[in-house]
Amino acid sequence: MNISTLLGIGLLLANILFSTAVHATELAVSEKLFDTYGIELAGFLETRLGQRLQESPLEKDTSIGEARLQLELNRDFDLFTATFKGDILGDQVLHTVTTDIRDLSILFSPVADIDVKIGRMVSTWGTGDLLFINDMFPKDWQSFFIGRDDEYLKQASNIIKTSIFIGDYALDIVYTPLFQGSEYTKGERLSFFNPLSGRLTGRDQIVDENNRNHYFSDSEISARLSRQFGGVEIALYAYSGFWQEPEGIDPATFKATWPRLNVWGASARSPMLGGIGNVEVGYYDSVQDDGARNPFIRPSEYRFLAGFERELAHEFTGGVQYYLEKIDNFSNSTASRPPGSHPREEYQQMLTMRLTRLLMDQNLTLSLFVYFSPTDNDGYARPKFSYKLTDNWLLDGGCNLFWGEHDYTFWGRFNENTNAFVGLRYSF
Repeated sequence: MNISTLLGIGLLLANILFSTAVHATELAVSEKLFDTYGIELAGFLETRLGQRLQESPLEKDTSIGEARLQLELNRDFDLFTATFKGDILGDQVLHTVTTDIRDLSILFSPVADIDVKIGRMVSTWGTGDLLFINDMFPKDWQSFFIGRDDEYLKQASNIIKTSIFIGDYALDIVYTPLFQGSEYTKGERLSFFNPLSGRLTGRDQIVDENNRNHYFSDSEISARLSRQFGGVEIALYAYSGFWQEPEGIDPATFKATWPRLNVWGASARSPMLGGIGNVEVGYYDSVQDDGARNPFIRPSEYRFLAGFERELAHEFTGGVQYYLEKIDNFSNSTASRPPGSHPREEYQQMLTMRLTRLLMDQNLTLSLFVYFSPTDNDGYARPKFSYKLTDNWLLDGGCNLFWGEHDYTFWGRFNENTNAFVGLRYSF
């Protein structure tokens, strides 16, 4: 795509944004109408543009081109609180207009010390910074990698959440009647190394999958028991459901599958050395892997995470993390590996670093997040800026930079997706 075409798309999306912003302003003027009925109204409009920094025959040159409207409504009733948050998205890359309900729920307390929330919502657990062990709720890494706001890394799902408070303990139970799974790289937006083809694939070979689509039999349940001990927050986790990405292959059809998975874990977070430290562990029990003898299903794993963050100077913070995966029954996994496939290391390591600097009376935020794997010698960096033009207008942008020595490693498989992006948002 040449510069003039990209500029034309940008002008079109900007025109949509600005014209809709006028209507949003008129809507904001009528807030008194909502106040009359006790309804809280908020939302934003934004446009985003992005371009790949290298040519690839597998994907379009435009990595992101879209306009989005989000509306959020809240109202407190005598017996419950109702919430709605939804998006309308016009996507130039896929030539679609879609809707996404991110929150449609009611919150109530049937008895003292018990809260129940039912509906569609975003959930998050754990202590990691963009690393997840016991957070088994759906993600959307594609959105993150093309430059959407960080909010869209987390997907909404239909759940029933019950929180029980017993003295100093809190027990959260989340039931999902139909497994959803994370939005993963299939090829329509991002190219990746496809182990079935043994090469990078993209729009030329979209991943085909066997979905989990039976209510109640394809359900998930998550539980967290937490307590504060002085300044230390301790939590235990349990999960029964499925791998959040299709970590299996049906050998008869070669379609991607979502194998069953149980997870058991714990975490701790505490002030230390002038900052905050955290540690998290988990055991991923891949139920159908037959002790790592099934080459078509990802084997069970032990996972470990340790992190620390603190203020390095005035309005300048930094954080580091160490992450480790260990394959259970590694000898069986190695023996059952199909000929010609690329082996995984028994121990997979990842390091991360986050730097955040606030400038210009905190109107300008500069940030950098970096992943690096010494095991695979690959990585991913996301430098980003965010500038508050006014109380309503926000300009942001950045890059998604991928590198790796081999195409088949975790970050190396995205080698051809390095891109730059910019966004303009009007909030009301």
